[in-house]
Amino acid sequence: MFMSIIDAKFTLIMRNTIALSVAVSTLVACKPADEAPPVEVRTVKTITVGKTDGTDLTVLSGTVQAQNQVNLAFRVDGRMVSRSVDVGDQVKAGQEVAVLSPETEQSGVIAAEANVEGARALLIEARANEKRNRYLLSQNFISQAAFDRIVQQAQSAEAQFNSAKANLDIARTRLGFTKLISGVTGVVTAVGAEPGEVVQGGRMVVEVATNDGLDAVFNIPPQLKETAPENPKITISLATDPRVTAEGRVREVAPRADPITGSFRVRVSIINPPAAMRLGTTVTGRIKIDTPPGFEIPSSALNRTNNSTAVWVVDPKTSLVNLRNVDVVHSSLASVTVGKGLNAGDIVVTAGVQALRPNQKVNTARGDK
Repeated sequence: MFMSIIDAKFTLIMRNTIALSVAVSTLVACKPADEAPPVEVRTVKTITVGKTDGTDLTVLSGTVQAQNQVNLAFRVDGRMVSRSVDVGDQVKAGQEVAVLSPETEQSGVIAAEANVEGARALLIEARANEKRNRYLLSQNFISQAAFDRIVQQAQSAEAQFNSAKANLDIARTRLGFTKLISGVTGVVTAVGAEPGEVVQGGRMVVEVATNDGLDAVFNIPPQLKETAPENPKITISLATDPRVTAEGRVREVAPRADPITGSFRVRVSIINPPAAMRLGTTVTGRIKIDTPPGFEIPSSALNRTNNSTAVWVVDPKTSLVNLRNVDVVHSSLASVTVGKGLNAGDIVVTAGVQALRPNQKVNTARGDK
């Protein structure tokens, strides 16, 4: 009886196990095959290229500055007691702009005057002695050698007197230097010392922009310096009001690049500047440069690999990209001109070029729209 119960339970367990195995097999058989991974589509920015007309319009930003700026400084040391002008004030040639305390130089003048009077007295005495001994020499009361020594003393006294007079002139001139007089007419653009300060001779006290003319000053990259024509025609406009314009001519190009930015400073003389183009105003300069014919694209579109230059071109039918080698014939601030390798209507990737691979599908966002 006990063995019959055990056999019945074992039979039930085996039936349940077989049923569970069948169910699992059925589920596995019904599971669909692994789906293929989705195709990666990358969004990029593109433009449709077109033929250039052989000219490149370059726009620069700069400021208006005076052609000549003069630093006014004292020629002697001293404590500055007053300054009659400030930044923005008009000054005229001959105008007093600052004054030093004159006590030290006045003392020098008094001392020099005393030295002159002392040398004058010695000279009078020496000349009288020479005159008296000349008579004695004629009467043979003194020797010629003794008289020669007396003459030398008189000449030395005269030299000392002349030296004292020269020192007096210098002292009076130094006293005059305690007043700073402008030698030019213009506008004060900077001040270098305040009343009460002790200033050294030669230190800038007032900077004056003269009325000789105005320059538009720009910082240009080396590429533009090399490709610009010899005497370019430049149109200068106010940044705040482009309707205010004037013509400009290059007057000066820095021979060395700025060690930090690598750019060159160019001074462009403004011909007949409008009244609105005042010192310090921001202006834009436009210059046209002849360039080789080709296709203009942004510099960001270039992909340089294996000593070659290429761009990613999109097939408009399949939206797949592939590299195409190009020949760059001209480059400017933000764009390049391609001479060979592109055709009108080609779609070129301009952003996201580093993350692409051949035959990759892309979603284009036109950069020229």
